[in-house]
Amino acid sequence: MPIYLVDRDLPSITRDQLAAAHRAATETAHRFTAEGKPVQYLRSVFLPDEGRCLCLFEALDADCVRRLNEVAQIPFTSVSEALELSPPDQTNNYGSANNE
Repeated sequence: MPIYLVDRDLPSITRDQLAAAHRAATETAHRFTAEGKPVQYLRSVFLPDEGRCLCLFEALDADCVRRLNEVAQIPFTSVSEALELSPPDQTNNYGSANNE
C-alpha cells in the first residue's frame, strides 16, 4: 500500500495534547481497518521549535488518510503521497537489498 505524509502545524500544542492526538490516530486507524478501510498509522516526528508534526500513514489512498484525520479531529495542512527510503545497506520498499 502507498505511504502518505500528513503535515501538521501545531504551534501551541502541549505534550499531553500531542499524546492524545497520537492515541486518536492509532485508535481511528484500527477502527477504519476493522470497518474494511485498511489504514495504518506508522509514526510521527514532532519539531517542537517549529510547532510542526509530520506523520506517516499507510493506506489505499489519500482520501482515507484525510478522512481518518478529520474523524480523529487532528488538524492537518496537507496529505501527500510519500516514498520511504532506507539506507543502502537495508532492504528498501521494493523488496530487494542493496549489497554494496
